[in-house]
Amino acid sequence: MITMELARRLGAAGVLWEPAPGDRFTIDQPNVAGEVFWISHLTIDVHTFHGQPLIGFNGTTEWALDSVTLDTALWLPREDQLRVLIGDRFDSLRKDGEDWVLEVHDDRGRGEFRDPDTECAYAQALLSFT
Repeated sequence: MITMELARRLGAAGVLWEPAPGDRFTIDQPNVAGEVFWISHLTIDVHTFHGQPLIGFNGTTEWALDSVTLDTALWLPREDQLRVLIGDRFDSLRKDGEDWVLEVHDDRGRGEFRDPDTECAYAQALLSFT
């Protein structure tokens, strides 16, 4: 899974999140950071209140949460979502020892990004384009 640091950097770089079922996120606050949530029509969904999108926790009593704003939620994109964002700049993904090696290209040339976690390699590549 992508690290919180990389997720923060993606947000700071302007990668936009439009929450949808199946997306995972954490709440970027010390008391719950690291807990991963998934958006689902049954337990966690996105709704609008006074024109602001909110992530609602339906029936989630153990966290005593009703809803959080999107600026509090930190999107943890999956590999498939990161690959879509990279688009046709993607060249290949291969295993090299303990690392995954992602090769991409843009108008500046080719780049190679390695990480033991594929999602982290994708995030690093995506950040290189910003």
